[in-house]
Amino acid sequence: MEQKIMKNTVQAGDVVRSRFEHEIYDGDISVLRFSPGLDANKVREISRLKGEPEWMTQKRLESFEIFQTIEDPQFGPDLSALDLDNITYYNRATESTEQSWDHVPDKIKDTFEKLGIPEAEQSYLAGVTTQYESEVVYHRARKELEELGVVFMDTDTGLKEYPELFKQYFGKLVPPGDNKFAALNGAVWSGGSFIYVPKGVHCPQPVQSYFRINSEALGQFERTLIIVDDDASLHYIEGCTAPTYSSSSLHAAAVEIFIGKNASCRYSTLQNWSNNVYNLVTKRSACEAGGRMEWVDGNIGSGVTMLYPACYLRGEYASGSMISVSMADEGQIQDIGARMIHQAPYTSSQIISKSLSRNGGNAIYRGTVEHSKVAYGAKSYVDCDTLILDEKSESDTIPTYRIHEGISELEHEGTVSKVSEEQLFYLMSRGLTEQEATEMIIMGFIEPFTRELPMEYAVELNQLLHLDMSESVG
Repeated sequence: MEQKIMKNTVQAGDVVRSRFEHEIYDGDISVLRFSPGLDANKVREISRLKGEPEWMTQKRLESFEIFQTIEDPQFGPDLSALDLDNITYYNRATESTEQSWDHVPDKIKDTFEKLGIPEAEQSYLAGVTTQYESEVVYHRARKELEELGVVFMDTDTGLKEYPELFKQYFGKLVPPGDNKFAALNGAVWSGGSFIYVPKGVHCPQPVQSYFRINSEALGQFERTLIIVDDDASLHYIEGCTAPTYSSSSLHAAAVEIFIGKNASCRYSTLQNWSNNVYNLVTKRSACEAGGRMEWVDGNIGSGVTMLYPACYLRGEYASGSMISVSMADEGQIQDIGARMIHQAPYTSSQIISKSLSRNGGNAIYRGTVEHSKVAYGAKSYVDCDTLILDEKSESDTIPTYRIHEGISELEHEGTVSKVSEEQLFYLMSRGLTEQEATEMIIMGFIEPFTRELPMEYAVELNQLLHLDMSESVG
């Protein structure tokens, strides 16, 4: 297998300036980097480097076989410009995962300090995992989590220390045959978070993972597995960034969340990938009786996003919700929604989607709600609103409803609108500039989303949108 250490070849002229002021370029600092392209030998080598058991190696190879035969999704954005043969599928930036920031290489540590991760860890998080390229470079959980019996570690370590849990849950919600990029993740997954919350345990503070793509034309394929046992609760937060280059990178994560009886999980994401990243993620959750899953999802970056977090409501009175906001700017397609699959009586779901498009961007809501034949008394509410900020931009709403039960309820509301001239005039007459007035209207529009974020993340989102709207004129 061809495998080599590559020196930094990124020149200043190769870099396309991002619209975000916190853009950071580290150059190539890898200690091990595969050549572009993928074959079965590279899949085996990833598993060998990680010291995985034979059954996981076989799962990877089976996933690779499916990946080779399955087609791109037959819906959504055109993916033909994504050159999978030009992607690097494994890149290790450090030799090991550290538990002290002092031991993380300076350049990587400096990047995460600029992104505010160490400060956030000290202030309000119970644990942090940071992934740089293909591997976790830093992980630490507070002693309180260990005392409660909560397991929080990177997924590679989780596989080694909890193999029986992995055999029981891994790939059950996101099998390789789900879609092409789920199969790809199954073949080359690396990093991510593994969390187990024991029965009756309520995590006192959120835990966070932060994912950073640094290199050009890189694929990042973290795998996250979360198990929240009966009567337990968890809030998990993830963030992501990447610098902008002239060739495309790929983020194709897979997330599986299992929620026990009367347990709850909130999964909050603030995605700020650069415009050269294809963000093609598969997220699934399953709730037993009385369980609750909450997806809170913010998408500001990436050139193309296809993201439809799912809730499989398997037990009576289980509930699921998705609250999302997306901004489609120039050159961006945000194809986002949710899937609520009711498989038991008296289950309930809610989808609230807020989309904004400007400078020719395209914001799409694509959602599915299904009430199975046994979902007696199920209730669903869908509200998808779009704010179009100029004449060049567009938006589509593509809902799918499959109702197989006669005694259930489904309510749908949706609006497509522009920034009101009357509102602008009123605010500007009170002394605001046109930009300030536009930003105030937009903040009000996405308020159902921002109020669900922890304060620090709501502030970050406001700052990102402030930068994003600096040229908006209503």
